[in-house]
Amino acid sequence: MTHVDSVVQQALAAKQAARKWALLSTEQKNAALRKIAQQLLENESTILAANEQDLAAAANNQYPQAYLDRLRLNHQRVLDLANSLEELAALPDPIGEEVAQWQRADGLSFRQIRVPLGVIGMIYEARPNVTIDAAAIALKTGNAIVLRGSRTARQTNQSLTASIQQALRSLDLPEEAVQYLTADQREAVDTLCTLNGLIDVIIPRGGADLINRVVKTSTVPVLVTGVGNCHLFVDQSADPDKAIPIVINAKTSRPAVCNAAEKLLLHKNWPYSERLLTELAAAGVQLRACPLTREQHPELAHLLQSATDADWDTEYLDLIIAVRTVADLDEALQHIEQHSTGHSEAIITEDTGKAARFLGAVDAAAVYHNASTRFTDGGEFGFGAEFGISTQKIHARGPMGLTALTSTKYLIVGNGHIR
Repeated sequence: MTHVDSVVQQALAAKQAARKWALLSTEQKNAALRKIAQQLLENESTILAANEQDLAAAANNQYPQAYLDRLRLNHQRVLDLANSLEELAALPDPIGEEVAQWQRADGLSFRQIRVPLGVIGMIYEARPNVTIDAAAIALKTGNAIVLRGSRTARQTNQSLTASIQQALRSLDLPEEAVQYLTADQREAVDTLCTLNGLIDVIIPRGGADLINRVVKTSTVPVLVTGVGNCHLFVDQSADPDKAIPIVINAKTSRPAVCNAAEKLLLHKNWPYSERLLTELAAAGVQLRACPLTREQHPELAHLLQSATDADWDTEYLDLIIAVRTVADLDEALQHIEQHSTGHSEAIITEDTGKAARFLGAVDAAAVYHNASTRFTDGGEFGFGAEFGISTQKIHARGPMGLTALTSTKYLIVGNGHIR
């Protein structure tokens, strides 16, 4: 069987399963999620053994530590995945929800309700937790899903998918609703992206290269989860007791994720810049600074590397941050407009007027005042498990929870009406 035949066969099986899954009750879907959570815990040793194989291979191929962190599972992360499934099961089911209803003067009535999208194609890199998060949200919303992760996480992803399918079989539910693409060829992804009629939407989640490739290749509609070149602007009036912990958290709490801060914009008259930069360096952050920042802080010359033009557009996903000193809010806004990827941007200030202007002017999925960008996450937003962070403006934007994987349809009831 060729890789094309294999992909088509899996997509067709998913399409058939999606028809059945869309008709399940909320109770059946929630029972499936809870069973998957239980199965993950029962299969933890097998899952972690598979993950160790992937980690060893990635380490041998000299992948950076930040990448290995995204790839790694441990007991706590498996437990977190199981807990997220329980939390998702407790959330309201959006399928069948009435979005709007009205009636014409002649008695013809209209209802708009939420329905599943159908079959999701999910292409992602490194992070095996996406296997569970994506599958869980798809199942909760009555969809089927075909998954394809990176080769570096193959053993882990296949083990996680096997656990999901084992749970579904035990409940006599169609296990084909969650599949992992078996064809290993790179071209298998291209095939998946062109299966119009079988796949309803493609969602790429990873670096810029992956996303750009999918967008250019796909004939199926693409729901883009973009990269996170996230900025923090520390204004002149920023309270250092707020600003410094926020910046440290946004950069260091988990630098390998897309909501971590990558750029720091400092107001030239903020009196605590030296203290902040020193604390960042002490936390292990490499500082790449603009000429003005280096000029203003000669005492930190040993800590401040020179930033290049490329730094302002780079998503490091590592303990690195580029620092620019700006004259005012206008210059900060101009910089963000030029370099933002539309993910998450933040202002730290005690000036409510400047905060309001920043919140209104910045064009991003999530815009913060006096809070870390690390909150851009489905769980933190109260959505349960998350499908990714959408940086586009059509259909879904920001953390994608349950409603992002739904569409709507209209139900029209008449009594012999003709036009």
